[in-house]
Amino acid sequence: MNRTDRLYALVEELRAVAPRPRSARWLADRFEVSTRTVERDISALQQSGTPIYAEPGRTGGYCLDKARTLPPVNLTPGEAVAMAMALKRLAGTPFRTEAGSALRKLVAAMQEDDAAAAEALAGRVHFLEDPRDLPPIPRVLADALVTRRVLRIGYGDRGGAETRRDIEPLGFVGKPEHWYLVAWCRLREEIRAFRADRITSVSVTAEVPPPRPLRREDLDIPYGVVEQLSLAE
Repeated sequence: MNRTDRLYALVEELRAVAPRPRSARWLADRFEVSTRTVERDISALQQSGTPIYAEPGRTGGYCLDKARTLPPVNLTPGEAVAMAMALKRLAGTPFRTEAGSALRKLVAAMQEDDAAAAEALAGRVHFLEDPRDLPPIPRVLADALVTRRVLRIGYGDRGGAETRRDIEPLGFVGKPEHWYLVAWCRLREEIRAFRADRITSVSVTAEVPPPRPLRREDLDIPYGVVEQLSLAE
């Protein structure tokens, strides 16, 4: 068991028996490590804010304040990314640091495959300029990456001419004036950035597109430096 898994397992073991204590020796035998390693792990958890305290005496040990901890969290990847997006709007506020710490704790409590999927999803969301003031985006477009379906859209160019095309959503770029949906365009046979306010109609097909990477060089959008969303705020 690696250290990250062991830290999580330690918390869950203490949660399961709370408010009763577990001794360092018992925990060491349980996880097949030394008592010194357990003590270091407990210290790391305490420093990260986990409410673990030592109960003295012959029958004492480490206890978890169950009332101040969350049970195992089953956030979906989309929910984790939504929280990271909301956190962006707290930039410059007094509790920005605490909000980042809360997000990291929630991501750490996710199932490993869900956390990896959330990281991958966050890597497809980018910003130009200040992300605190972004326009709304239609729900069917907002769900494009999570739904993972080919979209059939109507799209108007600068002159007002409209085309119909099937696209494979790859990512988002947001700026104060509008959102871009970055997608593989089957009409042009290349990656294009579609301004959300120029998408005149959207229908979700039943087709699942093939996996495609989204590289930084694919984000060929002028007017500023592109910043990627992160779950490690």
